[in-house]
Amino acid sequence: MEFQTARRSMIDSQLRTSGVNEDFVLERMGTVPREDFVPAASRGVAYNDRSIPLDNGRRLAAPLFYAMALAEARPQRDDSVLVVDAGSGYLVELVKPLVSSVDAIAPEDAVAKSRKRKTYSLILVDGAIEQVPPELARRLDENGRIVTGIAKDSVTRLAIGRWSTEDVALLPLAEIGIPRLAEFDKPKAWSF
Repeated sequence: MEFQTARRSMIDSQLRTSGVNEDFVLERMGTVPREDFVPAASRGVAYNDRSIPLDNGRRLAAPLFYAMALAEARPQRDDSVLVVDAGSGYLVELVKPLVSSVDAIAPEDAVAKSRKRKTYSLILVDGAIEQVPPELARRLDENGRIVTGIAKDSVTRLAIGRWSTEDVALLPLAEIGIPRLAEFDKPKAWSF
């Protein structure tokens, strides 16, 4: 009962007040028990408006990131989805009943070179990235879309993207705190 109250409070005081009011998003955020996706010591703060450290050294983003990402993704019943999962499985569980299929991979697998690749109509990245590497871009269907966080100069924003000529073009939408996935960092280059 305590977690149900916290979940309801998260919806009313974090999501709705930030403009997330899509019924399907609120239903999923209100149904999936976020406390089951964090370490046992963090269950009591699972619904706080903060990211939570995971046992694998990564972080579960604040609830607003997931709500906004789902709202922008607008998953459809016929979507095949790839989730680049930071290790919690939370985003996978949120999207699973909304689409036809969901596969999840770790960030290091999303940037690894491989010849054989299945493509997806929707890619969701559970974190902020500096770039969409070619290895991940090739997994996106020609008319597919990607929803991710992007990181630039220590600022993270939610972004959506689609194929544009030869690459995936990202459109930044809203500045929010999103844990960064270092596997997607651009190579460091010399500058003045």
